[in-house]
Amino acid sequence: MFNLKALQRNKTVKYGVPMLLLIVGGSFGLREFTQIRYDAQKIKRKLDPSLEARVNVQMQSTILEEEYERVKELNLDNWKNIRGPRPWEESRKYQEEQRSRKNTKD
Repeated sequence: MFNLKALQRNKTVKYGVPMLLLIVGGSFGLREFTQIRYDAQKIKRKLDPSLEARVNVQMQSTILEEEYERVKELNLDNWKNIRGPRPWEESRKYQEEQRSRKNTKD
């Protein structure tokens, strides 16, 4: 019935079917490889149980209202903007100069 030679000469069978297999098989293969990557990242992120418990307690204890009260107590009106040293300036010398200016004004 089927002539094997005619089927081998058909361009669709010769080029199209392998291309479709490559595309479909590649998508399944990539899915598996990316899943391995995300699973490995999840394992790396896992914390020590005692450390994780301490982190969770600290996260729960910080309440928005408490943080607002802490920030409200800060004096934001009396601050001075001090620029950092420029690349051509000697940083250690400039820092000492800024510290001495700050101490003399206070």
